[in-house]
Amino acid sequence: MLFADDDFEVVDSSGRMPLPPVSLLETLPQAALEKALWWEGHILEVLHGLPPDADAGAEPKPQYALSRSLTARERAKAVDLTSAGHKVTAGTVANYRRRYEKGGVMGLADHRPVRRTPKYGTVDEAVVEAMRQAISEATDASTRTGTFLLWRTEQILKASDIGREVRLPSRRTLYRLLDRLTSGTHTSGSAKTRRSRAHGASAPFGELPAFAPGEVMQIDSTPLDVLVRLDDGVAGTVELTGMVDVATRTVSAAVLRPSTKAVDASVLLARTVTPELMRPGWVDALRMSRSVLPHRRLLPLDERLEHAAGRPVIVPEMIVCDHGKAFTSRNFLASCRFLQIDLQPAHKGSPFEKGTIEKTLGSVGTLFTQFLLGFTGRSADHRGRHLDEEPLWSLLELQELLDEWIVAHFTDRSLCCS
Repeated sequence: MLFADDDFEVVDSSGRMPLPPVSLLETLPQAALEKALWWEGHILEVLHGLPPDADAGAEPKPQYALSRSLTARERAKAVDLTSAGHKVTAGTVANYRRRYEKGGVMGLADHRPVRRTPKYGTVDEAVVEAMRQAISEATDASTRTGTFLLWRTEQILKASDIGREVRLPSRRTLYRLLDRLTSGTHTSGSAKTRRSRAHGASAPFGELPAFAPGEVMQIDSTPLDVLVRLDDGVAGTVELTGMVDVATRTVSAAVLRPSTKAVDASVLLARTVTPELMRPGWVDALRMSRSVLPHRRLLPLDERLEHAAGRPVIVPEMIVCDHGKAFTSRNFLASCRFLQIDLQPAHKGSPFEKGTIEKTLGSVGTLFTQFLLGFTGRSADHRGRHLDEEPLWSLLELQELLDEWIVAHFTDRSLCCS
């Protein structure tokens, strides 16, 4: 009836205190929460004349009587708190009172312990996103300086409606932001390292553990640091494709080709699961019967071992490889499927997941190729002069030398150590 009457009008209203957000109160430290509740009791006495724990029927103190002005009650509260050992002013009490009327208990709390400052300061989020896009575009591109990245950030901002309205911070601020966003990415450093970091595994992956021969084997290809005389008489380089057993660190097979093809990977797999025959000119000490392998126990299983060299025959259960075309080809996949071998590609840009074969192929350069004619060194800085004028080995001769070296120096030593 009152609201329907035209003469009715709400003249004054004290309002209602907002309900305290309990979920936010739980995020406060205990000391900050206790101080906020302590201030709430005093502010309620200023507002209503009585503290929240007053007995029923209690009368307000004279200095907090509602007949007095709010400013007078705030002054009285400041005097009482100062006399009790809490030095505050009337302005401080008034400030807490306004905060309580606006936000309740949370308005009285000290938010500094839980306050979340912006991660990148006062820089607009649009600028941060544009710079991230510029850094992302530079991952697979050639290495450029920070000046180019700042220029590219401005171009990205100008191309969007939101970015054109954004005011760029100072040049020094942009460079500081660039340093934070490119930390650990090698954006202005090595392109190879930058791509490896960007495309590598985000989780802490590593090599698979192996406890038995053939349980986990690794395969990879790498250029061999030596010149050979190819079939057409021209001096050229070759690639080494090898397979190593993780449990015993044994090189089960190695193949040299001008460039690794899918069929070469399948040939390597076939050589791994078959005995290595003795060749004319090899010394008798390289025979299986003279090696540290259990020849007599293995001989009844396969009579071919009687005339084989001392290289173990290991049937892989799992092969770890990279994403090279030779190892992901249909030919190699069919060979693994025929032999019931599980092929496990490593994550892109994560050579540490097949570190055994990486280290093994690297050791070939220091233990084998540097003793050959036509050795080129690992880079142009280490390369000699007039290498193509030396009497170079042919591809077949070099393959024979490599097979002999693996049996004579690498296999038996690996098995003894393991």
